[in-house]
Amino acid sequence: MPDSDAPAERGLRALASSPGYLRLWAIGGCANTMRWFEVLAAALFTFDVTGSGFAVAVVSAARTLPMLLLGAFAGVASEAVNRKHVLFAGQVLTGLASASVALLAWAGWLLPWHLAAAALVAGLVWSTEMATRRRMVGECVAAPLVARALALDAMTNSLTRLIGPIAAGALYQRWGVAGAFVASTVVYAVSATLVAGLPYRQDVRRLVLSHVPRDLAEGMRFARGHLTIAGVLAVTIAMNLLGFPYSALVAPIGKQVFHVSDTLVGVLAASEAFGAFLGGLWLTTREPRWSGRVLMVGGSLFFLGCVFMMPLAPAFGIASLLLVAGGFGSAAFANMQTALIVLHAPPAIRSRLMGLLTVCIGMGPLGILLVGALGSLLGPLRAIDAVSATGFVLVAVIGLVWRRRDAGGTDLAQAVAARAGTTAGAPASRSAPAARSSASPP
Repeated sequence: MPDSDAPAERGLRALASSPGYLRLWAIGGCANTMRWFEVLAAALFTFDVTGSGFAVAVVSAARTLPMLLLGAFAGVASEAVNRKHVLFAGQVLTGLASASVALLAWAGWLLPWHLAAAALVAGLVWSTEMATRRRMVGECVAAPLVARALALDAMTNSLTRLIGPIAAGALYQRWGVAGAFVASTVVYAVSATLVAGLPYRQDVRRLVLSHVPRDLAEGMRFARGHLTIAGVLAVTIAMNLLGFPYSALVAPIGKQVFHVSDTLVGVLAASEAFGAFLGGLWLTTREPRWSGRVLMVGGSLFFLGCVFMMPLAPAFGIASLLLVAGGFGSAAFANMQTALIVLHAPPAIRSRLMGLLTVCIGMGPLGILLVGALGSLLGPLRAIDAVSATGFVLVAVIGLVWRRRDAGGTDLAQAVAARAGTTAGAPASRSAPAARSSASPP
């Protein structure tokens, strides 16, 4: 919980003075690095064994499927169960799954379906990320530091998307799949140790499974009635269905459009993550003058515009630079995605809303299937442009509706919170200046 004595000054020095934040930040760095590490290691092994791109896609999709199916339940459960315990159990469980893969590989028994099963376990743990660790990050610092703390966390996540695959490729080439998963087991053990020493207090209640549908309904009713949270969820769905799935066609774009080597395809794939890292660094060390709504919608539109132009670029270098630029937009989106919910949702319902956010993020596999199908029909260039253009229009419409209702003070959160049995921490009907004050990064 936030410390009332937390320093009021802004900046990295204030974040560094919070032991709880530093531990949660390090835990996220370990877990997220291993997530991308294992994705590539599993893909390399599966392709080596089967030679099938479809088999690789199935193993990779197994890691994200639980987010769509179980994210909302994870949000309800983390309000009733101590979030520190959920986080600790998750690190132990993923560590055991990785150790099982390493043992099977060492014995010569490993098959792709074993990796898919381990990915499902890791995906189950990943589905709790938003409602546990990510929420805890936003609550362990003083309110003026929330957006900056989440920006640093998002920036670190972007960095793990660079480090994880590079490390996986090197270790897989040197020690094979067994050595790669031994390494991930060790890192998960370190992460679990960090969780064990985490100072955290939480009021918990008994989890009653028969109440889960009611709790989920309350969360959805609150989200529908709260302008800011409804906007966040709507933009998140659009981005995960029509924005981020472009990455599934990066390899065909690199090979068929720009005719570059495998190494340069990897550079193209990493370009957006590099831009997101730089964008997160900027958000962490600067104070943007725009509201959270403008940052989220504007960042999303900028990202989608860059993705649309990327396959049309006249040269590979320009395409890579466009994705680097687009990473700044995705960083703004990712930061505000969590910060706006933490800042606007009352604590009693916050984890449920983070669970709903996880479900929205879990739309990604559907987007990958969509862009893949369009790629087969139209070719990768037209498929990416068709999907990203549709996403641009959809996000623009959401932003326009959000802006008009925000300017008119249309926010039903207080009434919905009363029906849900919760009490909002801020007035439900806000003037435009008040909305900017609460949503803008400090």
